[in-house]
Amino acid sequence: MNVLILSAGRRVELVEEFKEEVRLINDCGKVITADCEPKLSAACHKGDCAVKSPRASSREFRAWLLETCRYHDIKIVVPTTDHDLLPLANLSNELRLMDVQAAVSHPEFIGLCRDKRLTTKIYQVKDIDYPRTLLKTDIQFPVFCKPIDGSSSIGAQVFYSHSDLFEKYKQNDDKFFQEFIGPEYSEFTCDAYFNKNCELKCLVPRERLAVRAGEISKGVTRKNFVYDYLISRIQNLSGALGPITIQVFGNYDTGSVKAIEINPRFAGGYPLTAAAGISYVRLLVREWLLGDDIPFFDSWDNGLLMLRYDSKVLSHVD
Repeated sequence: MNVLILSAGRRVELVEEFKEEVRLINDCGKVITADCEPKLSAACHKGDCAVKSPRASSREFRAWLLETCRYHDIKIVVPTTDHDLLPLANLSNELRLMDVQAAVSHPEFIGLCRDKRLTTKIYQVKDIDYPRTLLKTDIQFPVFCKPIDGSSSIGAQVFYSHSDLFEKYKQNDDKFFQEFIGPEYSEFTCDAYFNKNCELKCLVPRERLAVRAGEISKGVTRKNFVYDYLISRIQNLSGALGPITIQVFGNYDTGSVKAIEINPRFAGGYPLTAAAGISYVRLLVREWLLGDDIPFFDSWDNGLLMLRYDSKVLSHVD
């Protein structure tokens, strides 16, 4: 029942949760952590075994992944970053022939999520409102500019006037412009879990009270108008499997909700959802490894506040 976690990085709590769940099934089960620099990854020091991995976009990734799964008797592979998603999904059939599950959504769904311009196709089908995409010749200020396939808010920027908007941004085909959502809206990251039939089994909105490096540092679970808005619209989401993160803005005064991104993986702030009483790791392990049916769950702890702080992992170096 060994699990391989890709791009482990700082995901210490996720690794520890997987270790706990795997041990409940098999005392000998192990969690193998992978990273480009395992000695400098806190999570790799917390796994049962750490391995050095090539980047998922590299030519070496396929051979490395197949050999690693074979050598360590891996039964399930878990991605943690946007860059892992498509390479892993494209190898899912090969892995299945080795009796290895790739815990990742369908490639078509991932493609729509990774290209932020195409994500609106999902919202249109599900009648979910979203910020308007603006042509470069019809920009209205303030305007939000972000990379087409960005991650962790890297490269995202607000421009308030023509004098702020450098010509290079207009000419950059890797970025696009969206309607700016003002301070009257609060930001929510919604942790969803979809079973193997792409059916929603749990939804936990987390209001982002403070963010650092694109990841929540202070947040609180909210079963409010955002929950009510999404729960009826995403009961089924074609191609979505396992943990899915939906980022939205919500206006407390008007009840307006505007969706911005979908990330088909564990969110960086997922530990708050786990602390609220629903372990997506447990759902994943039991559904994907044991074949259990997953019931719908909505009795998580509403109004649970999380305040994150830095801790340390110590290790001797050569």
